Amino acid sequence: MQAIRKRRIGYALLFVICSLATGWFAVKLMVEAAIIFAVISAVLLVFLIRESYLLYHANLIWNNCILAVPSAIISTSFSNEKREVEEIIVSTFGILIGNKIYKWGMNGISGVRLKTIEIDRSWIFLNFGDDDENMQVKLLHGLADIEEVEEIKEKFWNETGVKSVVMDW
Repeated sequence: MQAIRKRRIGYALLFVICSLATGWFAVKLMVEAAIIFAVISAVLLVFLIRESYLLYHANLIWNNCILAVPSAIISTSFSNEKREVEEIIVSTFGILIGNKIYKWGMNGISGVRLKTIEIDRSWIFLNFGDDDENMQVKLLHGLADIEEVEEIKEKFWNETGVKSVVMDW
């Protein structure tokens, strides 16, 4: 989430600088330079709006957290590649993996959906995706006893509507 926030601040600063330069060139009657900086300002405004939208959804996920874990292993259905990431937040509205956001059910029936949740002694496996691609996130949870597992299971059921399968307890 910090990376999204930093990019948004960077785009905002560049937008302000280019907008001021556009105004300065317009006052000095340097039309070509004013047009160039106006176009750059418009492009930066689009990037700023996109980053603000991402930050809004990241905050929504962060503020409605079901489970936060320090690291995870991610694999996709199209590749055998597995990668490790840090800062995972699972929420009612989606999952925040580093600075990548996957939102549950935001794009209608064909959008990303949380499909299954499996919990064992060490890991929580989240399977989610759309019609084209499925992803599996393997979260090292650190839950010590069955009461904590049942509490997380109930939270997932209440918040997402997906029943968790508990194995090896």
